[in-house]
Amino acid sequence: MEGGGSYNRNSHVQASGLLPAVVLLADAARKATLPPVPQPIAIADYGCAEGRNSLVPIAAALAVLRSRDTARSIAVIHTDVPDNDFSALFTTLTADPGSYLRDSAVFASAVGRSFYQQILPSSSVTLGWSSWSVQWLSTVPAAIPDHVQIAYSRDADARAAYERQAADDWRAFLAARELELGPGGCLVVLTMATDDDGEFGYRPLLDAMYAALAAMVTDGSLHSDELRRMAIPTVARSRAAFAAPFGDGGCFGDLSLASLDVFDGDDSIWARFQTTGDAHAFGAQWAAFSRASVFPTLAAALDNPADPVRRTRFIDALEASVAARLATAPERMRIPLARMLLVKSAGS
Repeated sequence: MEGGGSYNRNSHVQASGLLPAVVLLADAARKATLPPVPQPIAIADYGCAEGRNSLVPIAAALAVLRSRDTARSIAVIHTDVPDNDFSALFTTLTADPGSYLRDSAVFASAVGRSFYQQILPSSSVTLGWSSWSVQWLSTVPAAIPDHVQIAYSRDADARAAYERQAADDWRAFLAARELELGPGGCLVVLTMATDDDGEFGYRPLLDAMYAALAAMVTDGSLHSDELRRMAIPTVARSRAAFAAPFGDGGCFGDLSLASLDVFDGDDSIWARFQTTGDAHAFGAQWAAFSRASVFPTLAAALDNPADPVRRTRFIDALEASVAARLATAPERMRIPLARMLLVKSAGS
């Protein structure tokens, strides 16, 4: 992810995509078992990025919780990997007009650790939220020889490695959340999915991205071995893969999968294009989305990723090329997503 507020500015697709899950989060806030007084209520935001897309869901959850308890302290803990731009997060929480920090009894903090391990005290979380995060794997399991996104690779070994890593990471995520949720606690997850036809989505964007990288190899601005190392370690799990850890009984330890819905997210960039007809803006917006979310991951595969001049030149050129390619034939992106509600047993 690109820092410096770039993700906040260019994550409109994520913002519109998470809205159907906000309804589920509000319902979870009504159902979650509150801890005994005077223990604070705790909301955990797993994968906060720079914070802009956390404001609406957290505010929705707070409104419901405040209707249940008007005075108790509420802790909101934002979590992400250590190199996340937490400065941008706290600037957003302080300065954004939509910040939820208008209630003097709500306290925000952050944890810089991977959520594929336990990162909060056992039985401390009342309500959990995670959007657009668990599609990111904990590690790159294998090189992708014929693409940068495993969903569009034909390499059987690479696909198998990614599938194994995705399964392991999902179980690790669930195991950590089972420990952290309090009895009767709830967790809402929104993430990339494959639809019932097995479609990952984003095909025009990802094809444009790989074609742009191949062209950079041809013109000599990118080495072929650098391209071979480039991979976007995201996966879209199927409905069956999400449900697999819960077994026939529908439980993973004390966690149950209360609901699971796979749906098509809105392509807000396509919607604007239909109104304006501006193909160049369409290409530029999708390229900016990609720059903010995945181009830094690709740049990490450069021979000297710490060289700021080459890194910036690479990202700038890739953004321009992807934008130009998409502008030639604008096309709606399919965005399959999953939303799910996980509930911890009240008796645990």
